[in-house]
Amino acid sequence: MVRRIKPQTYIHELKGWPGFGWDLARISARLVDVRHRQGRLIGRMEGLGFRLRAEAVLQTLTEDVLKSSEIEGEKLDRNQVRSSIARRLGIDIGGLTPADRNVEGVVEMMLDATQGYDRPLTARRLFNWHAALFPTGRSGMSKIKVGAWRDDKTGPMQVISGPIGREQVHYEAPSADHLRDEMRKFLDWFEKDNSTDLVVKAAVAHLWFVTIHPFDDGNGRIARAIADMVLARSECSSQRFYSMSAQIRQERRTYYEILEATQKGDLDITPWLEWFLDCLGRAFERAETILSAVLNKARFWERFATTVFNERQRNIVNRLLNGFEGKLTSSKWAKLTKSSQDTALRDIDDLVKRGVLAKDPAGGRSTSYSLVEFS
Repeated sequence: MVRRIKPQTYIHELKGWPGFGWDLARISARLVDVRHRQGRLIGRMEGLGFRLRAEAVLQTLTEDVLKSSEIEGEKLDRNQVRSSIARRLGIDIGGLTPADRNVEGVVEMMLDATQGYDRPLTARRLFNWHAALFPTGRSGMSKIKVGAWRDDKTGPMQVISGPIGREQVHYEAPSADHLRDEMRKFLDWFEKDNSTDLVVKAAVAHLWFVTIHPFDDGNGRIARAIADMVLARSECSSQRFYSMSAQIRQERRTYYEILEATQKGDLDITPWLEWFLDCLGRAFERAETILSAVLNKARFWERFATTVFNERQRNIVNRLLNGFEGKLTSSKWAKLTKSSQDTALRDIDDLVKRGVLAKDPAGGRSTSYSLVEFS
C-alpha cells in the first residue's frame, strides 16, 4: 500500500478545470515555424510518386507503432508490425510475417486513428481502441478492465515509480466517479471546438486525455494516437510522413518531466505547448531520415535491377534496407531464413562477391556483414 503524501494540487483539481489557457505571443513564432515545416515536408513527400510515397508511409507508421509502445516499455517485433500495416493498407512487400494479437491490436488502433481521422471520436471508438490494445484482457500478468472506463476498485489511479516500499507518486488522476463527466467534456470539446489551431489542439488533446487517464492501462498510447488523429486532421490527409511518437521516445525523460510539471501546475499550459511544438519540429527533422532511407532503398533496387537474388537473399536484403536491428551474422541469416549454416554462408559469400554485402570491421567472436554503401 502506497502511503501518499499529497503534493500541491493537481491540475484537474483546480477551480476552472478544464479551462486551459496559454500565452499566444510565446507560442506563435513556434507555431508558424512548425506549420511551415509541416507543409514543406508534406510537399516533398507527395512529390515522391506513388510507390515511394507508400514506402515512406509504411516506414513512418511502423516507427510510430514501435516507438509508442517502447515509451511504455513494450518492445514489439518490427517485421510483425511492418507486415501487419502493409497487409491492412494493401502495400505489397513480398513475404508477410504473421503478427501476434498484441501487435495486430496496436496497429489496428493506430490505423483507425490516422486513416479514419475525419470520423468522430466517441466513447465507443475509444473503448474499441482499448480492447484492441489488450486482446487478452490483461496488462502483463494483471487482469484489467477492458473496453470501459476504469473503476478504481484497487485504489486511485496513480503514476508511480521506484521500488516497493519507497514508491514515488508522480501523479494521481481524477477519481473514477468523475470519469463519465470528464470524458463527456473532453469529447464534446474535441469534436465541437473550431477555434483552436489543429496543431495546438493536438497538444491540448494529448495533455487533456492523459490527465484524465480514463483506462486501467494504455492511456499514453491512446493519447498519442489521439494527437496523431488531430495532426492528420490538420493536414486533411491520412498519409503519415513523420512520427511524433518516435521523437517522444527519443525524449522520453523530458516528456515525462514536462507532463508531471504541467499536471502539478496551473491551467496556463504554455510550457507544455512550447515543448510539444519543439518536439514536433524535431519529428519533422527525423522524417528526413525516413525519406533518406526510402530513397536509398529505391536506388539500391535500381542499381541491382538486373541482378538475380534467391528468395532468402531478397528477404534479408529487404530487412537490411528496412532497418535491421543488431548485426547480421551467418547464424542470424540461417535462423531468419530457416536454412542451414552452410546455406547461409553460401548465400552471404555470393552477395559479398557481387558487391552487395561487405564484412564489417573485426570485432566480436562472429563475423558480421552490412550492405555496401553507394553514393
